[in-house]
Amino acid sequence: ALHEGHIVSAEELAVLLQPVFTPTPSNLVLFLQERLSIDDFTYYSESYGNKNPFQNIQASISFFYFLICMEILQSSPSSLVLPAVDCKATRDLLSFLQASGDWNLKNLTNLDITQLEVNTAKPNLLVVQLQPLTSGLNEISSLEAIAENDKIIGRLTRDLQERGIHFSVIYTAMRPSRISRKTDVAWKLRRQLMATEDEDSLSYPPLNVTTGNDTCILFYASNFSLVANGSVLVELTDATFVTQSVDISSSTCSDTNTTLSLKYTKPVNGISSLEIRFIMTNRFYGGSARNWFTLDSVEIVQDEEKLAKYNVSVISAPAEYSFHCQLVGTSSLYPERLIPSNTEAINWNVFISRFQIQGFNVENGLFSYASDCTGFFSPVIWMSLVTSVILLWILAYGVHMIMQLTTNSRFDDPKGPALSVPQTE
Repeated sequence: ALHEGHIVSAEELAVLLQPVFTPTPSNLVLFLQERLSIDDFTYYSESYGNKNPFQNIQASISFFYFLICMEILQSSPSSLVLPAVDCKATRDLLSFLQASGDWNLKNLTNLDITQLEVNTAKPNLLVVQLQPLTSGLNEISSLEAIAENDKIIGRLTRDLQERGIHFSVIYTAMRPSRISRKTDVAWKLRRQLMATEDEDSLSYPPLNVTTGNDTCILFYASNFSLVANGSVLVELTDATFVTQSVDISSSTCSDTNTTLSLKYTKPVNGISSLEIRFIMTNRFYGGSARNWFTLDSVEIVQDEEKLAKYNVSVISAPAEYSFHCQLVGTSSLYPERLIPSNTEAINWNVFISRFQIQGFNVENGLFSYASDCTGFFSPVIWMSLVTSVILLWILAYGVHMIMQLTTNSRFDDPKGPALSVPQTE
């Protein structure tokens, strides 16, 4: 039994998932979401009244593994503070599962389960890429995205049950959606006055391109993955940042043009080589009287012949800064989109989380101050400003009306004759 707030390591997770593989591996469905935390199950279930976005998950809880095995959830001393899994363990979960058995791997990205064919003669590993949650402060949109993912989970699990296929399900994410509470000791479970909580430090350093002894490009992402032809998942996070088995020799640097070239050899079966280019420029703009760098386009070259090119919506920052955005990719829900500019680009989907890049003026091998894609004036701030202006206008109008009040110059004498005021006065 693990205590509440315990962080399950990759080694512990391997032991806890053994019931899935013994005595022989059965069919396994892995639902991958971009962001998810254990706190989401309580937060979204109780914050919006009867609008429960986890109906299908709760109905199917008998065969679910929520980030960790059901035995841990049942043995937890609290229903609100549950054990969680280390982020690195969840990022490597797909690789671990593939190495744990002779699976027939199927990637489902278009979420069309009507055409799903399952070969029952061999264990199947179905990887379902769920739609990402929206970033920012729009919790209603996040709730709707979670509810839609719950419907997808319900449709797929019901379809497999109706076919009489025995299976287990793991529902997890690439990274947490919110900061977990510190639960080292019991008294720390309560929020303290002026308490602050920081995100975990980066588990790996950013990728750097050097010319001589100087670093000219820095690139970081917590999740960097592609999907080819709507079915083939190409996970590049570990190869780019952890093992750094990526070839960056074709990258170029100058004061005006910079290209980050990432070359991968056999990233997945069926693709012998893959190159991804981030093309950036540094220009002087008279309107702001300063230099700005922009990410002009992103290119994907498969097997040195198929070129997919994307225009970028708005990724720019002062030349002395880096650029950061929580989500960058081809999805229309992402704040910064990669827009296909040729027919080959339609065959690829790009998913990048916690994207940060700097192509100019890198000092001491560290990122400079980041210009974030999220604007300062969020909808909440705008509504607060509008409300404040309206209240100030009402206050000013009231003060103005009070200042216009005048008193009479003459008054009635109760012992004398009535005061007569001509209408002309």
